[in-house]
Amino acid sequence: MAERLILAFDTSGPHCAAALLRGGKVVAAREEPMTRGQAERLMPVLEALLSEGRAAWSDLDAIGVGIGPGNFTGTRIAVAAARGLALGLGIPAEGVGTVEALAAGRDVTVCLPAPRGQVHLGWRDTIETRTPGDALPDGWPAALTGPAAGTMAPGTVPAPSEPVAIAIARVAATRAAPGRARPAPIYLRPADAAPPSDPPPILI
Repeated sequence: MAERLILAFDTSGPHCAAALLRGGKVVAAREEPMTRGQAERLMPVLEALLSEGRAAWSDLDAIGVGIGPGNFTGTRIAVAAARGLALGLGIPAEGVGTVEALAAGRDVTVCLPAPRGQVHLGWRDTIETRTPGDALPDGWPAALTGPAAGTMAPGTVPAPSEPVAIAIARVAATRAAPGRARPAPIYLRPADAAPPSDPPPILI
């Protein structure tokens, strides 16, 4: 049986990250730091990754996508791209939360940057927003530390050495299959954009 080719990408953080895995082995990966512009860069990055891996879109067996939590717009960009590609290629797309990806199967707390100088602390299926330096919630295990975890956090557990896109690809490879739910963003708070304050026009 041929080894599955998985393309994964993530724009929920200040980056445009992608990875191509075949049978669990990294074929190609790249991560470009950026705080905006992911919508314009994502597809060129994916095209370059496929070219580097000497693969075509039609060779893909599944797509993995980071669903956050993270930047509101960035998360939507990647999820929308994954849904569109999966539909067009006729392959499954699997959403993978950043907490799950970075924990890499370990029972640890994952610390991620959050808006307004705060941090998201995630353990299993629970995510809370805290102030940096706060103690971990009661009963939570030690937190990942270092750049791969997004920010420094209380704890002593070293973060995984693999980039987030590779971690997402590994999770997606284990469960992406036809019939699973479509990827959906993890939102912890409403978008910062406020609706217009002016009353709507009166239709006559």
